[in-house]
Amino acid sequence: MRILVTGATGFIGGAIAKELLHRRHNPIGLARSASSADALLDAGLDVHRGDITDPESVTSAVDEVDAVIHTAFNHDFSRYTASCREDGQLLNALARKLVGANKTLIAASATIVGRTGSPITEQNAASEQIPRSSSEAFLSYADDGVRTGVVRLPPTVHGDGDTAFIPALTALAREHGVSAYPGDGSNRWPAVHRDDAARLFCDAVEQGRHDARYHAVAETGIAFRTIAEAIGEGLGVPCERIPNDQAESHFGWLAMFAALDNPASSEWTQETTGWAPREMGLISNMRNVDYFNTPSL
Repeated sequence: MRILVTGATGFIGGAIAKELLHRRHNPIGLARSASSADALLDAGLDVHRGDITDPESVTSAVDEVDAVIHTAFNHDFSRYTASCREDGQLLNALARKLVGANKTLIAASATIVGRTGSPITEQNAASEQIPRSSSEAFLSYADDGVRTGVVRLPPTVHGDGDTAFIPALTALAREHGVSAYPGDGSNRWPAVHRDDAARLFCDAVEQGRHDARYHAVAETGIAFRTIAEAIGEGLGVPCERIPNDQAESHFGWLAMFAALDNPASSEWTQETTGWAPREMGLISNMRNVDYFNTPSL
């Protein structure tokens, strides 16, 4: 299949593109700049020039492909709500373009779209009160024949080249000289290795279900304190509790994520698709990948 991949130069999208090539598909990477286009060509991908902030520039590729995998997202958390809204607008534009085409649209979402405290499952719809739920509104186009699906990603997608939450927490620990956790640190983060997540995206686009929610979850919930302890061990700094009312001053924009209790199940995903995680878990990966030897972010 010819498959348009947005975010193909990114941490997750790059792994998806590599896996698609391994499966003998023909991925076409979305490139905003000439340098991104060159990187995609060097990786063996065809290129479509466009920008996720300009939906028409992305939807113009739809007629030339058999499916779309959308992973690009603006990770400027100072405008997180606006980024979520824009992501939803792009996905709706793509889905409208696909009506009547008998093609598949798979998008990245997040396990944080649902309830907290007990494991979120694939049967739990996204809460409209959570900004990231905008990325799942397009699923309704399944009623118009579009094969729609989302792959919900945990807060921690880890592996070589990670630039997200674990490096951000590591940078904070290095800056403050302490690896901190809010409250008692019992709140849980699910996790997955990026290569396992990439395989699930590829399974989802190949299987082409309608209105499907998949969970790329290898570990249902790791206590945040355990993550903080691994960072402290890796940097050689103490791991300490901080009161909840001091979390924002310590964690900054990461405070709301550091306090998340977001366990998630992938039981339905594994039973339905045959997908199963193969790679090492988060804590082992943190000890075996260069999370601590060089400054993060």
